[in-house]
Amino acid sequence: MVYLSYLPLLIDWALLLVRVVVGLIFLAHGWPKLANLRTTWQNFEFMGFKPGIFWGTIVALVETFGGLLMLTGWYVEYAGILLTADMFVATLWKLKRGQKLVGGYELDLLVMSASFLMATLGPGIYSLENYLGGTIGY
Repeated sequence: MVYLSYLPLLIDWALLLVRVVVGLIFLAHGWPKLANLRTTWQNFEFMGFKPGIFWGTIVALVETFGGLLMLTGWYVEYAGILLTADMFVATLWKLKRGQKLVGGYELDLLVMSASFLMATLGPGIYSLENYLGGTIGY
């Protein structure tokens, strides 16, 4: 049990891990949308997000640049809010389609929760934001 007393010392490492994983996930999903905008627009139209040219572009930008900001640890609070909203809408869309938790929207909930965690806790000390001089917006 004495080892548990050291866990608070790992908070910034935990924030780094969550931030990097969330950033990579959004970058991996956002970049293909941004690189193939025409297909993204068509897909968003097909899914019912009209006009697809608007919503597809917004989601591609939010996921790509939000992922980059999360990955580097810069403006994490703002990126976290936008990414949380992105995944909230994705979760609602899956619920509307009748998808179940398992094999449906469970990963969306997890990534949404992790994004909200980063929005509320900030990037931690191992971040570009900290390196450049502290927390932004406080």
